[in-house]
Amino acid sequence: MSFYHLRYFLLVTGVLMSLSWVLAQAPIDSRKLSIDRIYSGEFRADRAPSIQWIEDGQGYVIKEKSSTVKGADELVRYDSKSQARTLFVSAEQLKVEDKSIKIESFTLSPDRSKVLLFTNSSRVWRSNTKGDYWVYDLTSKSLSQLGASLPSSSLMFAKFSADNKFAYYVHKFNVYKENVKTNTIIQLTEDGTGDIINGTFDWVYEEEFGMRDGFSLNATGKLLAYWQLDATSTGTFYMINNTDSIYSEPIPLQYPKVGQEPSAAKVGVFNLTTLTTTWIPIPGGARENYLPGMQWVNADLLLIQQINRHQNKLTVWSYTPSSKELKEVYVETEDTWVDIGYPDASASGWGENNLTLVDDDTAFLRMTEGDKWRHIYKVHIATGEKTLITPFDYDVASMRPATKDKVFFIASPENSTQRYLFQTDLSGKGNVNRITPAEFSGFNNYDVSPNGKYAVHSHESVTAVQTVRFISLPDHKPIKGLVSNEKFAKQLSKIVLPSVKFTKVTTAEGITIDARMILPPSFDKTKKYPVLFHVYGEPWGQVAIDRHISLWNIYMAQQGYVIIDMDNRGTPALLGSEWRKSIYRKVGVVNTQDQGLAAKEILKLPYLDEDRVCVWGWSGGGSMTLNLLFKFPEVYQTGIAVAAVSNQLIYDNIYQERYMGLPSENMEDFIAGSPITYAKNLKGNLLLIHGTADDNVHYQSAELLINELIKENKQFDMMSYPNRSHGIYEGKNTRKHLYSLITKYVLEHTPVEE
Repeated sequence: MSFYHLRYFLLVTGVLMSLSWVLAQAPIDSRKLSIDRIYSGEFRADRAPSIQWIEDGQGYVIKEKSSTVKGADELVRYDSKSQARTLFVSAEQLKVEDKSIKIESFTLSPDRSKVLLFTNSSRVWRSNTKGDYWVYDLTSKSLSQLGASLPSSSLMFAKFSADNKFAYYVHKFNVYKENVKTNTIIQLTEDGTGDIINGTFDWVYEEEFGMRDGFSLNATGKLLAYWQLDATSTGTFYMINNTDSIYSEPIPLQYPKVGQEPSAAKVGVFNLTTLTTTWIPIPGGARENYLPGMQWVNADLLLIQQINRHQNKLTVWSYTPSSKELKEVYVETEDTWVDIGYPDASASGWGENNLTLVDDDTAFLRMTEGDKWRHIYKVHIATGEKTLITPFDYDVASMRPATKDKVFFIASPENSTQRYLFQTDLSGKGNVNRITPAEFSGFNNYDVSPNGKYAVHSHESVTAVQTVRFISLPDHKPIKGLVSNEKFAKQLSKIVLPSVKFTKVTTAEGITIDARMILPPSFDKTKKYPVLFHVYGEPWGQVAIDRHISLWNIYMAQQGYVIIDMDNRGTPALLGSEWRKSIYRKVGVVNTQDQGLAAKEILKLPYLDEDRVCVWGWSGGGSMTLNLLFKFPEVYQTGIAVAAVSNQLIYDNIYQERYMGLPSENMEDFIAGSPITYAKNLKGNLLLIHGTADDNVHYQSAELLINELIKENKQFDMMSYPNRSHGIYEGKNTRKHLYSLITKYVLEHTPVEE
């Protein structure tokens, strides 16, 4: 370095250091957020506690922090009506070698004499479903561990028998039985290997059908029904761990790509007296059908749900173990696809897919999309006779428990961005009552007791933080406040907050969609603001919804951005079956067209600067971001795609085939919907972000797109997160780093004018 350059360097460095010192001494505006503040723990919102209903809802048990043992957990029983509190199991009673068990979840035995405690868990795909189980006997006051001779943190889905004498669980793909008193263990299935899976599921069944726990006992405890999957023909995808050793480690993953045949699934009934399995002879081919649901109706009757490979035909079978009679109860077909679990924001998410039993277990309820709206039907098991329960001209979003003569459901007839609780009778006479009071405008959710007399009610809106209360039904009277979030609300009140408005946008093709706009504080309609579009746009997500906005959105609005969420056709908005199903075989086409044309319309607002537009999204939203950036370069100058599917042919078979068909039949649709097809059109700024250990959307997706961009000589930016999954959260400071990166990219390429 020459003397001149050295002197210049020292001068500039000195100026910068002086400027840094001045800025450091400047007062920090406590009314504004920063990335550091967002991730400092300063702003904390409490969430609804997880409760377990007992006595048909007359009481519930909940985990609380001990008042006597610091940091320890205890179980407490509350009476639903009076809220009288009784210590159920104390932290002292849960001590092992002077250390109390950390309760992650718990279940009660049928007679409430024992508590099954889950702890020391480890992750299996999305959730921590593998761990240790302990049994606390409320009568003898004794504590013992299940599977004590088996490796630590290796048991799954433990449950009690009807007589409370035994516990059953899955270990290494086999089902086991253990005497709770003597701890004698019997292995019931012998062929589980990882390719043969008993009592649980492979990756794709969990991800796309929400299935984890794969066995259940009948009411007498003499029969055990369980799934077996044969994944021997499923291809292995290898993720690579480059950071935990000087040599890379391949991480194998059973993952059926689109077009590849599914695991063969069957259901067996294990006789716990003879120790033999009877396989249920469900027709249709084990590899050409899925079995996404199975449940006991009574001690001698099973219901099994079967859906074909194309996922446009659902059959419900009944099976009687004593006579081995298999009977077709119900068939549902569609030209597009049949949903098993409905992807609504009010739904509980991953579950057992059990049908709701009614009329003394002689019938079940099924939500269908067979006509203009999503309705609830009652189906009689013996005859297959159907009764329309919701003869209304609007969509049911999701169901809640049914009582003797009524069923609760979530809907919002007037506004697709909101959700409310309703109740109607099971006769189909159309007598419907809205249960949610008018004061709770916005998004409401309910955990309803089995007897329908009580519920845990949560409420929020774009401007109201979540609050949770225990209420009586159907009068909706508050019995006890559970979460007020007063501290969080007070913290937010000390900063400058944006305003939020909902509007509708009609595209040039005549499609009207919901839009949510977050406007900067002190918004001035005479000014021009940069725009940040946040997108998803596929059948599993709705973004323009009346829920409380995130801290990061508040922060970006404070920086001077207008943040816009819009829901195109194909999203699970409550706008009718045609709206949701119009995306069939057109994922990446219809949704991209709606978003791009809607953006053109909304950017005509005089206060939005069409020359400063950024779009970003995650997963399906990442795919949407890529498609928009490539197909509408005249609209979006910058895009940030996180964990995007760049090529639909490399995603999993259940999801992609449900909405797109089979590549062997309509390959052109997969090509037309894939962002990689249009990579040559990139003109603006693109930031790709992906975790290298993403078991959902593989890092392969990013690399394939990178190769295509290189081939087309397109410049772009990228960030890979080593050994991070689809959620990109593992490791210290990962989320802070991620959102710092996204923020920096937006600020640099879609600047705010002073």
